[in-house]
Amino acid sequence: MTGTFGNADAHAAFVAALRGGALHHAWLLVGPEGVGKASFAQAAALRMLAEASATGVSAPGLVVPEGHPTRALVDAGSHPDLRVMRRLPKDAEKPDQDLARSITIAQVRSLQPLFATTPSMGARRVVIIDAVDDLERNGANALLKNLEEPPAGTIFLLVSHAPGRLLPTIRSRCRVLRFGALDDGDMAKALRQALPEAGEDEIAALVRTGEGAPGRAIRYAGLDIDGLDRAIAGIAEDGDPMNARRAALARALAGKGNAARYEAFLDRVPAMIAREARTRSGTRLKTALDAQAAARDLAGAALGLSLDAQATVFEMAAIVATLR
Repeated sequence: MTGTFGNADAHAAFVAALRGGALHHAWLLVGPEGVGKASFAQAAALRMLAEASATGVSAPGLVVPEGHPTRALVDAGSHPDLRVMRRLPKDAEKPDQDLARSITIAQVRSLQPLFATTPSMGARRVVIIDAVDDLERNGANALLKNLEEPPAGTIFLLVSHAPGRLLPTIRSRCRVLRFGALDDGDMAKALRQALPEAGEDEIAALVRTGEGAPGRAIRYAGLDIDGLDRAIAGIAEDGDPMNARRAALARALAGKGNAARYEAFLDRVPAMIAREARTRSGTRLKTALDAQAAARDLAGAALGLSLDAQATVFEMAAIVATLR
């Protein structure tokens, strides 16, 4: 389990509640994706379970020392009083491939036998849902019943990238902790810990491209995002009148061996156009907004419909070229 960085106010608010002895039963961790909400949830869960164990813990904040029995169980994924709920793989035999579109009601209902018993190793049990935005509608309603009548000793930590999509009744039953983008210093610390073999040049490049979100930056590691951004910027600058730049980029990102870089491209282009739009006004702003909407729709369709990568890159680059 890695450490947490930045968002000191959110950390302090949770620790104060923990020390005060009046810990709310449900916490909604909101903020941009990749800024450390899930890492915080894991650290908070570990600390709560360690405090409730027979061994206890006296270290400050959310720290649980190495060698603590609770840490060993949590790191091994075998602590009986911790449940982490995420989208499951579409194919159980291929866990590293495509995930289901949502967290199902069946997953939420699978918690009920757990709630019918008392915690096994202390007075607390923790349920992490990452992300609660992914719950299908019936699953959200099932969760709401647990939040309305929380099982004794159970703390819910709900990670949300888009809290506006949640049922208002879920939001109303949670205490909110807000997380924001990390500054460059905290970004670098988080990336050095997560990527110990990365050189300082790569760390610096990832700090720039991660835009305050270590989780996003880590996904870009080893993909030469700087080179990809330069290629996109070149097309936007000169419009690529002979189609040479976009054709070369499409060839470079085609094929299974380039899948990660292709997905990064689909992620980077709408964000780059959105940043460009913020610098424009008048008709040039409308051009950028239209391009951003088209790029966002194409990126969403590309993966969801498994569109041909080479053709998709060429079409996306053509959208970028309209920015000239």
